[in-house]
Order: sequence, then C-alpha cells, then structure tokens
Amino acid sequence: MTSKRTTTDDSSSEPWPHRSFVRDDRAIEGLPIRLVIALVVGVAALALMLNMLGGIGDVGDTEVTIQIEDDELIQADQGGVDGEVLVSVIDENGNNVENATVIATAGSAQLDGVVQAKTDEEPSSLSGDYELKPHQAVLNFDGDQSLRADQDLGTIELEVIPPSDSNYIDEQPNPEIRVASDF
Repeated sequence: MTSKRTTTDDSSSEPWPHRSFVRDDRAIEGLPIRLVIALVVGVAALALMLNMLGGIGDVGDTEVTIQIEDDELIQADQGGVDGEVLVSVIDENGNNVENATVIATAGSAQLDGVVQAKTDEEPSSLSGDYELKPHQAVLNFDGDQSLRADQDLGTIELEVIPPSDSNYIDEQPNPEIRVASDF
C-alpha cells in the first residue's frame, strides 16, 4: 500500500516516496549556521594552540654561554701570560659543556685574525701553566689584540661552537673580553 501523504509546505501533489531529490528545497533548520559556528570556533582554537606552541621554541635545545675565569680585562698588544684568558663553557643551567670550541673575534678592539680554542685542549704555545678541566679552554691572544688611535677601551667578542652531536645552541650574546690601553 502506498502512502499519498504530502507535507503542508509542499505544493506538489506527488506522493512522498517519489519526490525528486533535486527539487527538494527543504533543509534541517539551523544546520548551516551551526556548521559555520563550529568551523569558526575550531579555527580560532587551532590558531590559539599554534600560537602557544610557537612561543615554546625547539624542544630540547639548550643555550650555551661562556664564563670568563680569569680577569676579563687584558692590555692591548700584551703577549705572554697576560695575553691569555681562561674561559669555561657552560649551559643555561650552569652545567659544564665539553668538546666545544670558543672563537674570539674583533669587537670594538682590533684583532689580527681569529683566535680559537677547543675545550680540554691546551695549546703548546701557552706561557702559563694551566690544569684544564674538560669544559675549559685558554684563548691565547699573543699580542694580536690592539686598539685604534685615541681609543682607551675596546672589546673582543666571544662565540661558542657547541659539539655537533648535541642539542646545544649559542644564540644569545656571550660575555666580552675588554681590551685596555693602560690599566
């Protein structure tokens, strides 16, 4: 037995089961607006979560820095023991970092070339006697540092190259070695 039921808002006289899907203009009331609201709320929540994750940084990266053990003030054109600076490489938590390389470059003071030292390696050309720990290095300036005319004080910048097989990074500024004409 077939039903001849029709809806009250439909002007067609076709029976219910034979109504064409293409001509059906009915919809579930409120569905499109609910769908749009859900989509907007979802996108806003996703943007908020991604913004929070963006501020965290790379997981596992640890900042390294330099701690100058000796006096951080050296005299311009001074060689020998007075031109050597003992530095330690540590991470942001104060833990020792081994197998790192410390590089000194000219800042406001002049430096002939680049001075570098690897931790736990004592160069043979040192004038002083050092008992290095695995996280320490000695920078030997050997008179390569100087100041420009009419300059009394300058700086030498330090950079750390962390071990390649670690999660250490050096992105923050490190302490500088000061170079003075007379002190």
